[in-house]
Amino acid sequence: MSATLKALRALSDPTRLRILALLDKAELSVNELQEITHMGQSRISTHLGLLLEAGLLESRREGRRTFYRVRPPVDEGQGQWLRWAERGASELPESGADQVNLRRIVRRRADRAQVYFNQVAGRFDRRYGPGRSWQAFGQMLLRILPPLAVADLGSGEGLVSGLLAARCRKIIAVDNSEKIVRFGAAQAKKNGLKNLEFRLGDLQDPPIESGSVDLVILSQALHHAVEPARAISGAHRVLRPGGQVMILDLLAHRFEQAHELYGDRWLGFSESDLQRWLEEARFKAVEIAVVAREEQPPQFETILAAGVK
Repeated sequence: MSATLKALRALSDPTRLRILALLDKAELSVNELQEITHMGQSRISTHLGLLLEAGLLESRREGRRTFYRVRPPVDEGQGQWLRWAERGASELPESGADQVNLRRIVRRRADRAQVYFNQVAGRFDRRYGPGRSWQAFGQMLLRILPPLAVADLGSGEGLVSGLLAARCRKIIAVDNSEKIVRFGAAQAKKNGLKNLEFRLGDLQDPPIESGSVDLVILSQALHHAVEPARAISGAHRVLRPGGQVMILDLLAHRFEQAHELYGDRWLGFSESDLQRWLEEARFKAVEIAVVAREEQPPQFETILAAGVK
């Protein structure tokens, strides 16, 4: 088969157009393409092989990883093909999410502290060490916290709020269940946590004065919101300039039983949705990463998203 026919054949598949459009903007590894597109490794590798064979990509090794990028066109004709390929990719339904995820991956590469944290966290539970545990590690970190004013939106009975109250200046726990708010307030009083206040309200429009807190936490709460984007905007409103929002939630999954078993309104969220909502709410320095993976089915993954007002 001629080089022209190989190239045209390679460009006839929507998945290869997605990959080509991404590699035209940045050099990426297979793992990075997986994270951006949420496709399996074998599927991505197959398409990369076809694009390489067609002469549209080039690759290089760096340690154990191989990076891929679009090969510069040898003539105007090939350049035209690539422009049409990029145009076709932009018309695919996955295009918007692909570009959002690509920006996140490229930005994360520059954050060496995040890379180091992931390496350390990955080793932490690999070897047993007497007295070493995430519980002990967490207790130590709690004592480093400055005296912040914190809003815990969708707090439930206040598990996170109660832990933070030991160190923070003030905690406002918001939940939409009158029964839970009464219980949480009673527990706070019983435990002598005078800086922990429970308020009845909607996490999408929290009953908190604008610009009054340093940190907003949405811990496994956003998937209960009717309008998650509105909840994130509400978090932005109550924060002081320079304040942070931190969202812990489930990565998008297909465990439909979560609706009935846990009352979840949303089956988790994609990184691209969280990135887009945070940016639309005018948060800066957005960081998103998967921070935990369950080994047992349905193998939920926990995602941490953060931004600064």
